[in-house]
Amino acid sequence: MPLMAPTFDICIRGTGIVGRTLALLLARERLKVALVPAPGPHSAATADVRAYALNAASRSLLESLRSWPDAEHATAVKHMQVQGDQDGCVHFDAAPQGVEALAWIVDVPALEERLAQAVRFQPLVEVVDSPVAAPLTVVCEGRASTTRAEFGVRFDVTPYAQHAIATRVRCEHPHGQVARQWLSPQGILAFLPLEGAQGNSVAVVWSVPEDRVSGLMALSADVFAQELQTASQQTLGNVQLIAERATWPLQLAKADRWCGATSTGNAARSWVLAGDAAHNVHPLAGQGLNLGLADVAALAEVLRTRDYWRSVADLRLLRRYERQQKAALAAMGLATDGLQQLFARQEAPWQALRNWGMKGFERSGLLKDFVARQAMGMR
Repeated sequence: MPLMAPTFDICIRGTGIVGRTLALLLARERLKVALVPAPGPHSAATADVRAYALNAASRSLLESLRSWPDAEHATAVKHMQVQGDQDGCVHFDAAPQGVEALAWIVDVPALEERLAQAVRFQPLVEVVDSPVAAPLTVVCEGRASTTRAEFGVRFDVTPYAQHAIATRVRCEHPHGQVARQWLSPQGILAFLPLEGAQGNSVAVVWSVPEDRVSGLMALSADVFAQELQTASQQTLGNVQLIAERATWPLQLAKADRWCGATSTGNAARSWVLAGDAAHNVHPLAGQGLNLGLADVAALAEVLRTRDYWRSVADLRLLRRYERQQKAALAAMGLATDGLQQLFARQEAPWQALRNWGMKGFERSGLLKDFVARQAMGMR
């Protein structure tokens, strides 16, 4: 007698951080999940230099799945300093907020490995080579998703005239668990602390005008390091590159629909988007992955609390998730886009306005605390 093909409740397309996290959340609810790698090349020729700033909500979620990286791969941020292009400056501190850290800077490869290990030990999650039939398909393929088009989704993209350059550097002075950012029309530079409390290495994300990208990428490692020293006002002394450079274009984007239904014979089939497949924001606030993890937490909660007679493919459930997460995205997208537009202007009146605004925000008290707690995921 031939073996019957396995049946699945949910098919997740995309095996990145968002897709694997969702798979583990759904398996915890006794749902059978197929996990499908996104199509396209997967090159491991160079080391992954990415690092993410994860907030308390994201940490709590990952810890509940036993997937939070070890301490050396998740550096607590005790302070944050944002410097304008004149004398405007904003500081955030964990202690007045009564929290352990404002965020944690997490090595992407370490987090991906913890999630992959958890998936391997979860019997209700099966990694498959190609999409399978299931009542619900969740698209977690990232910004370049091909499945969006399959479902007839329009992805509205507003390109920024900027590219991000990411790398890692070792600094002359310890980072002191401070995340630093410099905002100017010449670029938005972030130094994110790595290697624990005593470390002197940082992950670099430098958003620069697109006409500077090819020149900066062509520089030797030493000359590029000198450019970073100048842009960072030598706050951490001399810096030395310890990784390759990666670059990608920046954009503000959102899918017009985040869920829908397909007709496959008599079976009810639905789909839903999550993470970068649904939305992209500028990285200046470091909220991209936090938004994606908030998506899958919200989707898993909607499915967990559904009436017993509702299918996971019920569009009422999926639209509830869509409304909730679109509302959460709107404020963050507006804030990051507004800041990007403000600091892209080089005219003197705009410089004066933004630095006056930064100084006012620094003294704003309750407003500043509110923004800090929102960024930490403390609603």
